[in-house]
Formats: sequence, C-alpha cells, structure tokens
Amino acid sequence: MDLNLVRTFAAVAEKGSFTAAAARLRAPKSSVSRQVARLEAELGADLLRRTTRRVSLTDSGAALYERVAPLLRSLQEALGDLPTRDPQPSGRLRVTAPSDFGAAYLAELSVRFCARYPAVSLDVVLTNRVVDLVAEGFDVALRAARQMRDSSLVARKVVGMNIFLFAAPSYLARHRAPRSPADLAGHEWVVFAPLQTVRLEGPGAPAPIAPRGRVRGDDFWFVREAVRAGGGLALLPWFMAADDEATGRLVRVLPRHVLRGGSLWLVHPPARHLPRAISAFRDLVIETMRANPLASRA
Repeated sequence: MDLNLVRTFAAVAEKGSFTAAAARLRAPKSSVSRQVARLEAELGADLLRRTTRRVSLTDSGAALYERVAPLLRSLQEALGDLPTRDPQPSGRLRVTAPSDFGAAYLAELSVRFCARYPAVSLDVVLTNRVVDLVAEGFDVALRAARQMRDSSLVARKVVGMNIFLFAAPSYLARHRAPRSPADLAGHEWVVFAPLQTVRLEGPGAPAPIAPRGRVRGDDFWFVREAVRAGGGLALLPWFMAADDEATGRLVRVLPRHVLRGGSLWLVHPPARHLPRAISAFRDLVIETMRANPLASRA
C-alpha cells in the first residue's frame, strides 16, 4: 500500500476538511479527495462521511486513524533526526587504506579530522588487500592504482605518485652505483613482490626490468627497512623515502629515472545524498595531499 494515501487520509481526519488538508499538504483538493477514495477502495471500507458542510470519520476511519497517527508522527520525528540532516558531519566513519600510505599520512590526518569535526568518530583499517566496501561495511577507501576498474564505486583521483630507485650508503660502498639502467641487472634488489616487471622513464631506459633479489616483501615499509639495512636496491614511493634522502640515510639511484606509480584514489559506494562525514573526509584528504604531494619532481 502507498503510505502517501495513509498520510493524506490522516491529514483530512485531523483537519476535518478536504480543503484544509489540501492546504497543509500543498496539493490540489481534487488530488486529496482521489487519494482518500483510492485508500477506501483498497481497504474495502468507507473511512469518511462526506456532506456539503463537513467531513467526519466513520467507525472504520476512527479505528484506522487511532492506529496510524502515532506511527506517522514517529516516522516524521525519525526522519528529522537523521544524522545526514545535521549541518555538521557526525556519526561513525569506517575508512580503509594501504598500510604504507596509512601509516605515513592517515594517523596525523585522522587526529586533525576528529579535532575539526567533534561529532565524528573514525575507524581506520590498514590493509594491502582490496576490501569489498559494501560487504565489509566500509564508508571510504584510499587506493593506489593506475586506473580504478570497479565501476560500482564512485572514485575521485586525489594525486599522482612517483616511485624512485633507492639504496643505502652501506650498500653503495660495497657495490658500484649504477650509472645507467643497463647496470641494474648486476645488482642485488630488495623486491616489492607485486612489482613483477617495471619500466623506468628517463634517458636510456631499456625494455622492462624484472627486479631479482633474495629478499622479497609485499609491504613497502618492510622493503624500506631492508634497504636501510643495506640489502640492495629497491623501488620506493617518494613519500616514504623523502626524509631518508634528505638526511642521507638513503641515496636516490639513477635520479633522472622514475617509475610512474599511478595515483591515489578516494573511493566510496554510490549514494544519492553523500553523507557529510564522507564529503568532509574527502575534502581534508585532498587538502592534505595538495600540501604534502606524494610525487616529487623527477
């Protein structure tokens, strides 16, 4: 049954007039009359007595109104109390992100977000697997990829990322630093496992390179620590190695060459009315990334 018919009937019952009910509902009087008649037809009972001077409830109409009026008021109050109607973001926001990016940026960003929006609580899960947002109950994901292939999600490109080749001074003291991409084959690598083959952009870059090494890992933090320990060459996102490069703890190898590492994307399930907490989080991520870009100048 169309609940709008019940709402129209309740308005007529309260006002005792089709004209007054139509004014409250901002609808033509003829439409109000037709909707009540349709409800009576669906229920198989007369709900109103109609005369030229007034409208009154039948026994069936009084019984129906007594039951539905409290429910309609409760429904109206519930709709008015929805968090999305609040002018300020509120509620619980569940966010997932890759472990490396999350540890580097999300901790500080999360504190600033909660300080800016006191009515929001933030639940962050860091994982390198691709999370099913809807099935696992997440509101937002940050993902690193060249392209977002899941068309069921809304994706916003935040910023591009660059990956460079690094080594520790202790490793370069034992092995001559490569002078061109052709020299890379003779070096030990700390391999980020998902990168099977890579193509460096820059002068004299050869065909795709397949890094080889006895130490492999599926987490960039692990790879960075192994490189710091002198384990070999490694490809690292610039944002993870920039501080070490500035202090001399790591050295950029072949600095004129770069691996374009795709982009950072913010994704969320589609929604006709995006919750304010999600839009506020999105805006802060973009604001933060513009101030602290993930891609240095090659």
